[in-house]
Amino acid sequence: MEMTTTARLPLTHGEIGYLVAIASRAPSLHNSQPWRFRAHGNVIELRADRDRNLRITDPGGREMLIGCGAALYGLRLGLRKLGYRPVVEMLPDRAEPGLLARVQPGDRVPITVHERDLLMAVPHRHTHRGPFAPGRIPAGLLAGLSRDATAEGASLILIDQPGQFRMLAELAVAASHDQQANRAIGAELRRWTRPPGSPARDGVPAWAWAAPAAGRQDERPRHDRLPQRDFGAPGLLPSGGSAPAATAVLTTPGDTPADALRAGQALHRMLLHAATRWVFASLHTQPLELPPVRMEIRVRLALDGVPQMLMQLGRADTAAATARRPADEFIER
Repeated sequence: MEMTTTARLPLTHGEIGYLVAIASRAPSLHNSQPWRFRAHGNVIELRADRDRNLRITDPGGREMLIGCGAALYGLRLGLRKLGYRPVVEMLPDRAEPGLLARVQPGDRVPITVHERDLLMAVPHRHTHRGPFAPGRIPAGLLAGLSRDATAEGASLILIDQPGQFRMLAELAVAASHDQQANRAIGAELRRWTRPPGSPARDGVPAWAWAAPAAGRQDERPRHDRLPQRDFGAPGLLPSGGSAPAATAVLTTPGDTPADALRAGQALHRMLLHAATRWVFASLHTQPLELPPVRMEIRVRLALDGVPQMLMQLGRADTAAATARRPADEFIER
């Protein structure tokens, strides 16, 4: 997309800080927050922070780019709060692969009611790891999430056949066991898992994965839940609760860096939309981190596109927001 914009004063320091703060609330693998921003007048550059890429779990950086794409959607949404249409150029310089996008304010366009709702959902949007609460999700929400994905160049495929779900669950369990047996992956996982009381503002905090009740629980996944990552403490994930309302696969037409960025934008847009209705998603990345399993999922589900994320959606009481680093830490000056 050609970078054109209306004439205006440069973004202020406060506006840049606000935009980065909104963008940094995006989901990322193990809350690694693998993004950086550089401002030049009205242009904000989104860059990958490869020092925060999980090199064992995500050697190709696909999940890192999905996280950065989610941050890109947050940056776009923040510009809508300021009353501007975001103008985006993705992957603008082939000689600089770490430069993922340039974003700047375009024409003045009033923010919509739906966009305001999305912004209000930013603080309480979270990756859900516990039981789902009872109750139906709002009518039409799944169709709306599908439209969100399509608008970002991706597709949301609902897994509504029992046979498909059983196959997906079996592959997810096998992938989980393979990763648990890999010492290098286990060591990397521990580096991004925070103990109780940790002041760290990145990584996965203990409260996000440990069950509130004492004692070990059944490690076998429920028939209606995909296995969740146990973060090194098998049996401590909460069990019980209601069945998820939906299981879905987010796909993209290809498997390029641009596709991963599109998947991230679609993911964040959908998760915020769902959160406006107090519906949250558990995200399942383990099966897609093993290339043979990822390919088998695509083939056995007869997917037209490439699977980028597995998720289950349901109602839940909101959890405390996962900590983020201060906006200034993301800004290169």
